[in-house]
Amino acid sequence: MMRITTPRLVACAALLGACGGAAKDGADTAAAAPDTAAATADAADPTRVAAGAQGVPAGYTGRTDRPAQAIADAKYVAKGDGAWEVTTGPAHVLWAAGDTASGRYTARARFTQLEAPSHPEAFGVVVGGRDLEGEGQRYTYFIVRGTGEYLVRVREGAGTRDVRGWTAAPAVPKQDGSGRATYDLAVRVDQDSTRFLVGETPVFAVAAGAVPTDGVAGVRVNHNLHLELRPVAITR
Repeated sequence: MMRITTPRLVACAALLGACGGAAKDGADTAAAAPDTAAATADAADPTRVAAGAQGVPAGYTGRTDRPAQAIADAKYVAKGDGAWEVTTGPAHVLWAAGDTASGRYTARARFTQLEAPSHPEAFGVVVGGRDLEGEGQRYTYFIVRGTGEYLVRVREGAGTRDVRGWTAAPAVPKQDGSGRATYDLAVRVDQDSTRFLVGETPVFAVAAGAVPTDGVAGVRVNHNLHLELRPVAITR
């Protein structure tokens, strides 16, 4: 595991009040290489095929974390207002080829967890995507879960590295008694830093260039979730 600890980053994180207490990195099934913990989690909560599964919407591409799992096992249903109701199925990333950005921009998506998963599972925004269908896949992802925590991680090929492990933050809503919560998530890339926001509240930041940001933007959804989501929108 590699952590970014440059003085510039530390100062930026402190400025934003991002130094919340770190939580144990638990049920993020986005983790790349299979390991004992992942195998144990799968045994406790096996990945399900969504009822009525039909894969991802036209114009979008999805890639599951594990080659043996099929993106066709996820279900996306258009809501008629630009949103989708999503039931998973395997953990995956979703993107449209035209959603690319570089330099200064903000990538934002909105998620509503509709019911509590069996275990805390995460979802969020992807930026800096390259070779997303190949062996050299690379992207940065900013995800949250219903326990009121966020994580920032980079995937590089078959491996991942945490930039910020699971951390509680007041700006990240906790799911209610029915398991419902809404999250407006954004990654804002500026000349000197990349900031990770819930609503308009920055919860973490890194120095410019510390994580990949030039490339495809999209979303990721972990396994066995029921969400409503609005796809990523890019503003410059």
